[in-house]
Amino acid sequence: MGLLDDKDNPMELVGSLNFKEKVDRSFALIKEAYEKYGDGLVVANSLGKDSLVVWDLAKRVSLQIKGFIVTTRFQHKETINFMHKIVKRYPGLRVFQNDVEIPDGLYRTDPDRCCQLLKVEPTSRAIKEMGATCWVTGLRCTEGRTRTEFKEVEERDKGLLKLNPILIWKEREVWQYLALYSVQVNPIYKEGYRSLDCYTCTQITTDDNERSGRWVGTSKCGGECGIHTKTLINSEGEGI
Repeated sequence: MGLLDDKDNPMELVGSLNFKEKVDRSFALIKEAYEKYGDGLVVANSLGKDSLVVWDLAKRVSLQIKGFIVTTRFQHKETINFMHKIVKRYPGLRVFQNDVEIPDGLYRTDPDRCCQLLKVEPTSRAIKEMGATCWVTGLRCTEGRTRTEFKEVEERDKGLLKLNPILIWKEREVWQYLALYSVQVNPIYKEGYRSLDCYTCTQITTDDNERSGRWVGTSKCGGECGIHTKTLINSEGEGI
């Protein structure tokens, strides 16, 4: 039985495996998935610290692995500049964005709808256009209250495997990897951010919950944009 079939409890693995064991496990998960899905394996890269670890691990598995970035009109300029630098270095990274017209202040009045249009829709489109049968994310179960129930291997959409290879990593282990392997990071972290997204909906926080600075003052505070909680392709093959 391979790691893709492993049924271990992720929350138990968080404390039982050391840093090297976690790195080896994450690498092995991506390698096994790539051997099974080949070009159908696609990495989602948010340009945040966690995605950069996954992208680096994936490129260590194979330089042929491709990926995509979903960006929005509300990204920090530092993130946009960093995105251009990363895409220039890795031509296999495609950029997706939804330029649909939206009401002013939608992120305040209806943040779920805003995320649906600007984050979920282009993610769904990226997965379909890139022919993904397995998409890889940087999601971690130690980030906050909404992420404790995820698994390393999921199938929210039939026929589309979702792989979360660093699910059991702690925040300090992410930074440890980035430092040890000299991975370039988004310079906006120098400002004190711990979880990155649109500047309209992200604040700097010192809370134990990394995501507590997201959607502050709304019902989504510390929550999810939707790409990890909704199906991305329905039974008719159309986006949400």
